[in-house]
Amino acid sequence: MDFKEKGAIYLQIADYVAERVLLGQWPPGERIPSVRDLGAKLEVNPNTVVRTYEFLQQKEVIFNKRGVGYFVADDAADRITAYRREQFLAGELPHLFRNMYLLNISLDELESRYRDFVKETYPV
Repeated sequence: MDFKEKGAIYLQIADYVAERVLLGQWPPGERIPSVRDLGAKLEVNPNTVVRTYEFLQQKEVIFNKRGVGYFVADDAADRITAYRREQFLAGELPHLFRNMYLLNISLDELESRYRDFVKETYPV
């Protein structure tokens, strides 16, 4: 995994886990990789993965069955979507709007490019 310079690594790993859940690769009730396995796969210290899993437990996205491992919560996708939506609307959208205004990009152009992106990236 290529980590961005900005942003805490444990939060970037949380985004990685969240994407797997949202894409259905890690469905509700399924066991997710152990701390050591995910740490080895992403080439990070297991303590960083522990911090990620603690964060995701706080958000009730995953839960721990003591001695068995971590599992995806039944409503994980809904919780992830709500959290990420809130983060996007409050943090990223104002920057997008500012750049659109400064670069004179219309909502129509944005909508057209968005539709093309979805078609190319997530074909049905």
